[in-house]
Amino acid sequence: MLRRAVSRYGFRGVKVHGHEAMPTRELCQAARSLHLPVLIDVAGRESVMEMLAPQYPDVSFIVPHLGSFADDWKTHQRVIDQLVRFPNVFTDTSGVRRFDYIVEAARRAGPRKILFGSDGPWLHPGIELYKIRMLGLPRNAEALILGGNAARLIFRSDFASPSCLDNADGFSRRGRETAPRSIGAWNF
Repeated sequence: MLRRAVSRYGFRGVKVHGHEAMPTRELCQAARSLHLPVLIDVAGRESVMEMLAPQYPDVSFIVPHLGSFADDWKTHQRVIDQLVRFPNVFTDTSGVRRFDYIVEAARRAGPRKILFGSDGPWLHPGIELYKIRMLGLPRNAEALILGGNAARLIFRSDFASPSCLDNADGFSRRGRETAPRSIGAWNF
C-alpha cells in the first residue's frame, strides 16, 4: 500500500500519530526501502525513539512539537538529548510554548536537526514563524529550519548544498569558528 502511495500518488513521507498508534517494524522497514522520512507524534512518549532511532539508522524520524504538544518540559529535554545523540532524529517547532527549549535545541543539536512547523490550522503560522525569527540565527541557518531541512528529508535532495551550509552552524567548512549574524552568541 505504501509503495503504491509513493509511486502512484507521489507521497514523500509517512505520519504516525501517537494517540492512535506507534510505528511498527513493518512501517519502518517500508520507510527504509522507499527512502521516506517518518514523522512520529510521540505524544509525550519520547522513549519510543530510543528503540527506533538506533534500530533504523537509515530512516529519518521527525518528532514534532519537540515531543510534546502538551507542554511537557521533561519530554522536550529528552527529545533534545535524542537530537544530539541520534543523527537520524529531527524535530519541528510547532506548539512549543517554552521558547527556551527551541533555543536549547538549536544550540545543542544545531539548525540541521530542526524543521519549522506550524501545526496549522490549530496554531497560527505567523506566530510559529516568529519563534524561528526570534532565534536570531544566521540567514543560512534560518533557511535550513524554514525549508532546507524539510527539502533535504522529503525530497532527498541537495537543496542544502555545501555553499548553503557554509557557516550555517557558526563554523566555516574548514572548522574555524566564525562570527554569526545574530543578537545572541550562537556557537553550535
